[in-house]
Amino acid sequence: MADGPALPPGGRRRPALGLRPSSGRPQVRPAPGPAAGREKHLWFPPAVPPPELQKDEAEDAQSGQEKTFMSPPFEDTELNINHPYYDVARHGIIQLAGDDNSGRKVITFSCCRMPPSHQLNHTRLLEYLKYTLDQYVENDYMVVYFHYGLKSLNKPSLKWLQTAYKEFDRKYKKNLKALYVVHPTNFIKILWNIFKPLISHKFGKKITYLNYLSDLREHLKYDQLNIPQEVIQHDENLRAKQKGKLPPVVKIPPPRPPLPTQQFGVSLQYIKDKSKGELIPPVMKETVSYLKRKGLQVEGLFRRSASVQTIKDVQKLYNQGKSVNFDDYHDIHIPAVILKTFLRELPQPLLTFECYDPILGITSVESSLRVTRCKQIIHGLPEHNYVVLKYLICFLHMVSQESIYNRMTASSLACVFGLNLIWPSKGTASLSALVPLNLFTELLIDFYMNIFNSRTVPGEILP
Repeated sequence: MADGPALPPGGRRRPALGLRPSSGRPQVRPAPGPAAGREKHLWFPPAVPPPELQKDEAEDAQSGQEKTFMSPPFEDTELNINHPYYDVARHGIIQLAGDDNSGRKVITFSCCRMPPSHQLNHTRLLEYLKYTLDQYVENDYMVVYFHYGLKSLNKPSLKWLQTAYKEFDRKYKKNLKALYVVHPTNFIKILWNIFKPLISHKFGKKITYLNYLSDLREHLKYDQLNIPQEVIQHDENLRAKQKGKLPPVVKIPPPRPPLPTQQFGVSLQYIKDKSKGELIPPVMKETVSYLKRKGLQVEGLFRRSASVQTIKDVQKLYNQGKSVNFDDYHDIHIPAVILKTFLRELPQPLLTFECYDPILGITSVESSLRVTRCKQIIHGLPEHNYVVLKYLICFLHMVSQESIYNRMTASSLACVFGLNLIWPSKGTASLSALVPLNLFTELLIDFYMNIFNSRTVPGEILP
């Protein structure tokens, strides 16, 4: 570029980080002023010293880690070949990783799964990222970016990064609650300085740099993250390098036996046995009852998160068998988050592990027969699970009937509750599994009467 660094010996300028050699076009720097005003000016990224990325690669090689990048490429075996972004999605670069401690969806981006640039269309990658986020941007969500594995072979150009930031308008940034950058390097610091003119102060505050994977534990459900093995190995090498020895084995204390009044993290049967045989768990009955009375017309019900500490406090009260008055918290989203948390912390999903594969097959069923197929699957549930599910779906059907006010249609509710009702017995559901899981949940809500009216269990109640 016209005002780039001095020419190297030989008089030819090296292209910076994948950019084409400068055409001589002058840079137009942003004028001073608020961040919002800056984005109206043209801006071109300056030349960045390639040695920064090369230095990171050299450090990896010195630690004997370069070989981890050459591991067999990841392939999503559950992905349908007819997926609109199959060419990109099959690499597993972008993954849904369950929920954080507040029930917000977590999306991961793993650089180590990016193939060499000549094998990946970065424009398609950007489109696929937007396609993925479009399913969640109406709700609070978080992104975890695993930086390890970004090499000179697979890095996108700075122009692509600039385009990506501009493509993600307010719709995407508004409900993004945090962006965690794991294993940042000198290259990340250089990028930050380059893009600082484009990044608003408010968005910048959402970015957190984490040096080690263990730092994620205080923010997220670490075991749900499906972290690439290369990233785990890199993390272990970093720790060993820092301490000069292999990381010690962490002893995990044995789990404590649940309290007699425990509500979270125990089975439906346990709660029933400790609640004088009541079929509907007290925490579900109380949250649903409160939301039915005061929350049916609240816009964005179940989309918003709540204070992590408040949720922990309410859980503790329930687990100790103490009464909870949601009026004391002055936040309608707290009982909504508590209900989702209860479902998510069941040892086995409400729809049971056995139903996971049959539910995944719902998209292969002819459209006119899908409701009948849903009924078949639901009627095969254990009696207690069926009663609790019927109670919950009845309520969610009520919520969807008020969508003109709360904007929570059956489809919106399915995006929120799908993975709280069903998940695989091992690992987390892949992005490709979300379509059938959410479709199944949407059908349950939309066709509640048709699906549930033919089976009645003695002692069942409805909201």
